[in-house]
Amino acid sequence: MPVELKVPEVGESITEVQIGAWKRREGETVSLDDAIVEIESDKATVDLPAPAAGTVAKILKGTGEKARVGEVIGYLEPVGSAAATGAAPLQPVVDVKHRGGRVDIGSVQMSPSEAPRVMPAAARVLGEAGIPASAAQGTGPGGRVTKTDALEATAGPPALPPAPVSVPPAPVRPAPAAVAAPPVVTASKGALTSGPRRDERPVLISPIRRRIAERLVEAQQQAALLTTFNEVDMSAVMGLRNKFKDSFQQRHGVKLGFMSFFVRAAVEALRAVPQVNAEFRDPHIVYRDYADIGIAVGGGKGLVVPVLRNAESLSFAQIEQAIADFARRAADNKLKLEELQGGTFTISNGGVYGSMLSTPIINPPQSGILGLHAITDRPVAVEGQVAIRPMMYLALTYDHRIVDGREAVTFLKRIKDTIEEPSRLMLEV
Repeated sequence: MPVELKVPEVGESITEVQIGAWKRREGETVSLDDAIVEIESDKATVDLPAPAAGTVAKILKGTGEKARVGEVIGYLEPVGSAAATGAAPLQPVVDVKHRGGRVDIGSVQMSPSEAPRVMPAAARVLGEAGIPASAAQGTGPGGRVTKTDALEATAGPPALPPAPVSVPPAPVRPAPAAVAAPPVVTASKGALTSGPRRDERPVLISPIRRRIAERLVEAQQQAALLTTFNEVDMSAVMGLRNKFKDSFQQRHGVKLGFMSFFVRAAVEALRAVPQVNAEFRDPHIVYRDYADIGIAVGGGKGLVVPVLRNAESLSFAQIEQAIADFARRAADNKLKLEELQGGTFTISNGGVYGSMLSTPIINPPQSGILGLHAITDRPVAVEGQVAIRPMMYLALTYDHRIVDGREAVTFLKRIKDTIEEPSRLMLEV
C-alpha cells in the first residue's frame, strides 16, 4: 500500500508552501527519515523525511509548485510492497498537448506497461519554447524526459556562422596609377545571428526571498528610518583575541571571534539606551528588560536572522557557540522556525564580505540595527600623533518615531567606548 507524502505543519498561520528541490527521484530508494524533498515557507525551509523505508513511487508536485499544508505531494512504496520487491509498479503517463505554443499537462493516468514520457517540469519548459515533446531525447529512468533533457532540446543546434559578404572586384582602369580596391565589408559579430537570445534565466522567487522583500519594503514605508555613523579602533579587541584565541578554542571548542564582543557591547548599550530595544506598538511604546539579539547570517536560501535569546545572560563562549551553530545550520537550511522569530535588536556584519560602509534597514517591528563593516588600517590621530590603526565604521539605523538623535548617537558612542576599552565588559562601567 503506497504511503502518502504530505506537506507537514511548518509554522503557525502558514497554510501554503512552495515545493523545493526533490532530493529523491521517482524509482529511487530511501531509508527511514531520509530527506525526500524541501518544503519552503516564507520563514524557513524544512526537509520532509521519509515516513518509512522504500521507493519513491510517484511525485505529484514538482519543484516550484504551490501546495497547502496537509496536501499529498507524492507517494512512497514501503519495503515489502509489490513495487519494492520488483513487481512492475503503476507509472504515471503525462498527457502533453500543445495549444498555441503552450503545453497543457493532462490528467495523470496509470498504466502498468508504460513509463512516464515527459516530467511536468520538462513539459513546462517545452511548452514555453513551443517545441513538441517528441523533439526531446529522454535520458531519465525508463526513458523519461527530464527538465535537463527539455532544456537541451530548447537549446537547439548551434547557429551557423554568417556567410561572408562578397564584394565585386574593382574595374580595371587604363590609368597608370594603381587603384586600391574598396575595403571588404564584414558583418559585426552577433549582427547576423539566428534564434532567440538566451541572456536571461528566470528563476522562481523563493518564499523566504519574497518575505524578505515584503518586510524590507514594509520597514521603509512604515518606519521613520535614520542612520548615524561612528568609527571604532579595533586594536584592543584584536589584541585580546590574538592573546587568548588558542586557549579559548581549546577550552570551549569554538573560535573566539569579534561578534561576541559586539553582542556584549550591544547588551550594555541597550541597557543604557532602552529606547533602541523598544517597539512602537500604537498607542504604546513597549520597553523590554531583556535583549533577544538577531544575528544576520547568509543561508542557503538567502539572508536569515536567527535570534540569541536572553543575550544579556550569555557568556562569550555561549555566544560564539550559538553563532557558529546558526551559521552551520543556516547553510543547510536546518534552522527552526522559532529561532527566526521575536528578536528585539539586530546586528549585521557586512564586513565579512568586504563592505566599507552601508545603511542597514531595520527588521520590523524592531527599532534598531547595528551594521558592522570591514576592518582596515587607516591613519588616525592618537594623542596628537598620526598612527596607523585597524579601524571599523559602525552604522546604527533606528526608528526615529521612538529613538531621538541624541539617544542614537549615545548608543553608538557606548558601543565604540566598550569595544575600544573591552575591560568595561568585565567591570560593567
